[in-house]
Amino acid sequence: MEFLVASAIGVLTAVGLYLVLRFRSFPVILGISMLSYAVNVFLFATGRLAVDMPPVLSEGVTAYTDPLPQALVLTAIVISFGMTAVVVLLALGAYLSARTDAVDIGLDDQEADT
Repeated sequence: MEFLVASAIGVLTAVGLYLVLRFRSFPVILGISMLSYAVNVFLFATGRLAVDMPPVLSEGVTAYTDPLPQALVLTAIVISFGMTAVVVLLALGAYLSARTDAVDIGLDDQEADT
């Protein structure tokens, strides 16, 4: 089970980095989302994967899971959803003003247009 989770984190990180290095804004947004998913799975896995154990210690229970990573992941999901919405709106505004979604950082293209 640990190998499967570690592989999922590695694949999500690799896909996220690949997409962040693209020259279009939409794949960059997807890459940032994939990286945030990888961080969420990593945070969730830090609480040790335990099956059929309660999150709170109660009467007669000898073992329990740590609820803190679950709370951190839920908070991170909400924050990443909000940030993704903001970044999508920024990218949409940039696309509507420039009529392209290319991420150009060179000055040669700007000098050629003028």
